[in-house]
Amino acid sequence: MEQLEFEEFYRDSRDACLRAVLVGTGNPHLAEDLVAEAYAQAWSAWRKVRAHPAPRAWVVRTALNTHVSWWRRRRREVALADQDAEGHQQAQGIDPALMAALLRLPRRQREVVALRVFLDLDTEATARTLGIAPGTVTAHLARAVATLRGDLATAITQEGQP
Repeated sequence: MEQLEFEEFYRDSRDACLRAVLVGTGNPHLAEDLVAEAYAQAWSAWRKVRAHPAPRAWVVRTALNTHVSWWRRRRREVALADQDAEGHQQAQGIDPALMAALLRLPRRQREVVALRVFLDLDTEATARTLGIAPGTVTAHLARAVATLRGDLATAITQEGQP
């Protein structure tokens, strides 16, 4: 019974979680690894996860925490801008221009966008997931949207010019 419940959860939430983690990391291959690891952890703690108010957020937060842990162990920065995965990003349903703009956002703003927009969590759930105040979520989202709006408007204007 638990296995069937978990399998359904996995099928229904994997793509959204993968897109959210992709926004957080900017690396499609790393995002897939992180999501796989997070789902493995979710399965081993399924009773706890299924009782969580936002299980998809639990998976995304676990994946992003795993990323931070991996990064700390390596003690080197991941070069996000050098990734050549445009085709893979499109396959994940994210426009390359949007992905590039998202990658220019600070990490916390990317996390808020991932949870609020890609997972459609409300402000309170996002705040609990990230361990920050709801007002901070609202501020990060407002700044991110303003930055994205400006970046994408500039990109559109540049595309239209000969």
